[in-house]
Amino acid sequence: MEHLLQVEHAVRKFGGVTAVNDVSLHLDEHELVALIGPNGAGKTTLFNLLTGMVPVTSGKIDLRVDKQTYDLTSKNAVQIADLGLSRTFQNIRLFKNLTVMDNVLTAMTNKYKEGFLTTVFRLPSYYRTEKEMRAAAEKLLDIFDLTDSQALLAENLPYGTQRRLEIVRALATQPKILFLDEPAAGMNPEETADLTNLIKRVQKEFGITVLLIEHDMSLVMNLAERIYVLDQGELLATGTPEEIRTNNKVVEAYLGEGEV
Repeated sequence: MEHLLQVEHAVRKFGGVTAVNDVSLHLDEHELVALIGPNGAGKTTLFNLLTGMVPVTSGKIDLRVDKQTYDLTSKNAVQIADLGLSRTFQNIRLFKNLTVMDNVLTAMTNKYKEGFLTTVFRLPSYYRTEKEMRAAAEKLLDIFDLTDSQALLAENLPYGTQRRLEIVRALATQPKILFLDEPAAGMNPEETADLTNLIKRVQKEFGITVLLIEHDMSLVMNLAERIYVLDQGELLATGTPEEIRTNNKVVEAYLGEGEV
């Protein structure tokens, strides 16, 4: 079976520190997979490798799209995003001085591209494209209950709403794989429950693959079909939520008694 994303023996070193060490994993189409582990386990570094934020020291990362295989280790973050990998960040990175709508429209520019002359002279196709982009953005904002906030500056949104907007912006790039880096960080239990349902809905309606990093084990166990566990940069275990819940190595290294 050919996987949508295949990672083989990925290594990332920062000087004398090995943040990711010989990690192999895969993602298939329409999967919802979690990546868990203690702080400093290398989870975000692995996300950075997969999305081109930092290069691998060694190893291979392949993306299979439309029967073609792309070597992601030879591409930068922009090229990888164009191939359909999008992400959110552990620390929110919105355009805080832009409106909610403009944050989403900005993310769409990689899919809705106009030529220089079309843009400068405002040819008819420019207005058609702008209309299509706004319609697509309004649909996304409606799904995430952000329609009434579209004219507000991103910096004026409550924290939980900023988190949702960041997911909307990532979806606006029309990804094949969505990487969510601690999407529930800083949320209260009610917001986390709403987010859990929202991620389920997004995966179903958009038909995408989701890989998420999360410390909230109730969210992970309710969402994930498979789980990878990192510890000190190495893959400690992989399996279904039930297999991970009862894995002695995982319980000892991360979950702890009574955690799940």
